[in-house]
Amino acid sequence: MACAVCMGASLMCPFGMAPSVLSVLPVNRTMTKTPLANIMDNKPFVNILPFGMCSSLANPTVASATAAALGVLTPMPCVPVTTAPWAPGSPTVLIGGQPALNNTSKLICAWGGVIQITNPGTMNIMVP
Repeated sequence: MACAVCMGASLMCPFGMAPSVLSVLPVNRTMTKTPLANIMDNKPFVNILPFGMCSSLANPTVASATAAALGVLTPMPCVPVTTAPWAPGSPTVLIGGQPALNNTSKLICAWGGVIQITNPGTMNIMVP
């Protein structure tokens, strides 16, 4: 069984230079000490905060800065672009009418990063 994910969970992107935290709005949610997340908590700058600097060449700003530096990789500020929900989630536990987010779920960024949950924020709530 996996752990449920709540607000304040630690996130990491392989192209980011710093960790980030998950922000969950307390609207129509199951509350523990903090709101629990579901797979639709994937909105950039609302739920997914930047990861410092981005080093993905799929990111147009990084590609442009790298080209201007004659091919030397030049990281630029992270701007997450997450359009799909977290996957896979927990299909049997619903939070706010959507599958619960668990610590094995992943989120794809349009710039090639696979965002992972490194610390779910709670360890005592298990979901399948």
